[in-house]
Amino acid sequence: MPNNSSVTMFILLGLTPDPPKQKLVFFIFLIFYGGTFVGNTLIMVTIKFSRTLGSPMYFFLLYLAFADFCFSTTVAPRLIVDSLSVNKIISYNECMTQVFTVHLFGSLEIFVLILMAADRYVAICKPLRYPTIMRRQVCIILIVFAWIGSFIHASSQIILLLKLPFCGPNLIDHYCCDLQPLLKLACTDTYVINLLLVSNSGVICLTSFLILMISYVVILHSLRNHSAEGRKKALSTCTTHIIVVIIFFVPCIFMYTRPPTTFPVDKMVTVFYTIGTPFLNPLIYTLRNAEVKNAMRKLWNVKIMTK
Repeated sequence: MPNNSSVTMFILLGLTPDPPKQKLVFFIFLIFYGGTFVGNTLIMVTIKFSRTLGSPMYFFLLYLAFADFCFSTTVAPRLIVDSLSVNKIISYNECMTQVFTVHLFGSLEIFVLILMAADRYVAICKPLRYPTIMRRQVCIILIVFAWIGSFIHASSQIILLLKLPFCGPNLIDHYCCDLQPLLKLACTDTYVINLLLVSNSGVICLTSFLILMISYVVILHSLRNHSAEGRKKALSTCTTHIIVVIIFFVPCIFMYTRPPTTFPVDKMVTVFYTIGTPFLNPLIYTLRNAEVKNAMRKLWNVKIMTK
């Protein structure tokens, strides 16, 4: 904790102060987090042990599932436990750690989505050069750079946040530690730091979203030269990716590309992209992807046969 802060802990107000609603929150998000855990773990295990899912697309999908799982885990378990707690206390160090991990795994998901778009671009627009360009070594290097970029982003956010003095009050009108609620509690002028913090996350979200949308427009435009069967398969894969991009980026852009202020709807928007999106992604990728479903069935049948 920095020397210029007298606050050693924060009190989270949660999603609702109403006890019956808190119990409802407990059961709803326990189901959501359970589904996130099972869905993303199933995808990671299937890709890891399946012989048919060895392409770069599924290599990146494995890391997307990992990022989803970790991203949700930084927020969901505490929300579930706090929904049954009278005093929702989080220490200063725990709060800063939560901010760091949320931005670490959130930005990792963004970079992995960009890599998945790049993979589809090469596969559809440069099919003859695809095996050469998207070699296993290249994919590993790209993932390493994604981790490095995520760490740099999260570190830059937390370093700026650690410089702020917190002298009281210590009530956070949220269910987790996030930039805007914490900036409101700082006992100093936060205009410049807020500009740096929000522009950092905002620029990453907005720029990445535009890059992804433009890349998928280019990919879809290039499909006119493919066969009907090839168009159908590529269109199904790209549609899945576009759905994931939209449901993740739209809430993030709303949160991080605006002036320093908070709205009542912020909590629900944060719920959507920190808990809802990691829950929906496995459903989207399994329900719309025949190869993943077939690989899961084969692995399940093998496990049953070996018992």
